[in-house]
Amino acid sequence: MLVFDELHKFGRWRNHLKGLYDSYQKDLRILVTGSARLDLYRRGGDSLQGRYHHLRLYPFSPREADCTVGDLLKLGPFPEPLLSGSARTARRWSRAYHSRLIREDVADLERIDELGALEQLSVRLPDLSGSPLSINNLREDLQVAHRTVARWLDILERMLFIFRLAPFGAPRIRAVKKSRKHYHFDWTPVRDEGARFENVIAFHLLKECHYQEDAEGLDCELRFFRDVDGREVDFVQMIDGRPSRLVECKLSDTKPSQALAYLKRKFPSVEAVQVVAKAGVDRVAEPGIRVRSADAFLRSLMI
Repeated sequence: MLVFDELHKFGRWRNHLKGLYDSYQKDLRILVTGSARLDLYRRGGDSLQGRYHHLRLYPFSPREADCTVGDLLKLGPFPEPLLSGSARTARRWSRAYHSRLIREDVADLERIDELGALEQLSVRLPDLSGSPLSINNLREDLQVAHRTVARWLDILERMLFIFRLAPFGAPRIRAVKKSRKHYHFDWTPVRDEGARFENVIAFHLLKECHYQEDAEGLDCELRFFRDVDGREVDFVQMIDGRPSRLVECKLSDTKPSQALAYLKRKFPSVEAVQVVAKAGVDRVAEPGIRVRSADAFLRSLMI
């Protein structure tokens, strides 16, 4: 087996990979790691499309690291800070991660004239985690064009700094269909406790969706629900364009959310779960909503 590391730095090896695969595909196994997509960031040379399987390798979940939700909330999901068990190490790692991602990774792969403003955006986003993003408000804060902010958000999403969710809409519900929410892969800078907990759950649901896509070949997506009457459910997992699980996050409230109950009545055959940070909770309430502690819920996922 050949292993290539740091994909975005080797550039010229792309044509070599193509030649190796075309000549020895029956006898040679090739593993390429790195944060960039094989076809998105090509700088000349032939495409590798059709010659590889793309597998997304995300940070740790409780089953992988044998940790608790409390550990994840405090230290984040990345190996070095999580396995250190030190909040100080986690803070230092997070600061370095944010700085390197903007100053090195983004600068290597994208043409950005105002790195300082992009860095300001990266600092501003954690306080908006879990809320619909207003590009116009960000544009006014940063004093840049609307198109520039939209492009920067696309770049941060491609670099796995953030991920965004589109709203879920169906003919029988009066859903809002335009605004998108965002969350972070490193959620330790998210200061609000409730928003950080929601971010942890969002990450694990997304990771499960992407595992099902990459390993099982299913068409999966993670969305959220909000309607014109103000009802909101944090997450809607979807398979083949249909909801497969409804999830609401609460720090301690074990009474089922009215919005979740509303959506469950609209989709009675779909699993509905209210995930709480409080330990030792696992019960089923009307109308068929399972209220469950986050530790047990996350360990029940496929990832």
